[in-house]
Amino acid sequence: MIKTQNEVGVRLNSVSLSYKLTRLPGLQWLLPIIPLAYILFLMVFSMISLFKLSISNEDGFTFEYVTHLFTHTVYLEVLWLTIKTAFLVTAFALLLAYPIAYLLVRIESATWKKLILGAVLIPFWISLLARSYSWMILLQEQGVINKILLGLGMIDQPLSLMYNTFGVIIGMTHVLLPYMVLSLYSVMEGIDQSLVRAAEGMGARPWKAFLQVFFPLSLPGILSGALLVFVLAIGFYVTPALLGGPNNMMISMLIQENVTTTLNWHLASALSLVLFVVTLLLLSLSLLLTRNNPLLKEDH
Repeated sequence: MIKTQNEVGVRLNSVSLSYKLTRLPGLQWLLPIIPLAYILFLMVFSMISLFKLSISNEDGFTFEYVTHLFTHTVYLEVLWLTIKTAFLVTAFALLLAYPIAYLLVRIESATWKKLILGAVLIPFWISLLARSYSWMILLQEQGVINKILLGLGMIDQPLSLMYNTFGVIIGMTHVLLPYMVLSLYSVMEGIDQSLVRAAEGMGARPWKAFLQVFFPLSLPGILSGALLVFVLAIGFYVTPALLGGPNNMMISMLIQENVTTTLNWHLASALSLVLFVVTLLLLSLSLLLTRNNPLLKEDH
């Protein structure tokens, strides 16, 4: 009995010590300050040092490199191709992910839900490089897809499925699809299904109840998923470098070429600055849309 009382006393002392630590003045501010300082030191300072190269050289302050980007059409074409590819990847990822996320919400079997979620999450467990090389095996002229189509007599000669925008979009959509699915599923899971059933009970057909009740409530998931996929796609490097060609160069590939091949760090810095500004503008636009439209707020 005495041993038990001693153990209880020790537990009470340990609990009271942890409680005292949580009550220390300023501790609630110290906890977020440490990771913020870590991020500030490793990311913000390094980004500032990189961006300084775009507006300065050995002669001092200059806009030469930034102006060079907007006065040569080749850089504008690369920027436009990057934005267009990121937009198409986002659109295809949304078209594929929305039915999957909706199925996850509507399905009642826990086993099937786990299987579908597992299939969605499998790409996270496989190396990005391995996935990109897998698509190269499938899409090349002597690849699996062309051999099947030739064997079925559907085509007379191999299709050009790689080293172009088509191959890049397929590979990037496959890689970024899980981000869209999880963003949509997290919002759809919180939608009250009784609202849809109430609409159907009042005479609305299932498709009309979906369009007028469920779909508007899922818009926050669409916005967050589209924004996440677009921002990731606009700076993607590995998959476009492997599946794209010299005529389908994205801005990340151009930055890498200026850093490692031509050793033009100033121009690479200017390209990075443009990419950063475009990303900030997109984030600001999405924030503005969210504030002005109550349907896009997740707490609506």
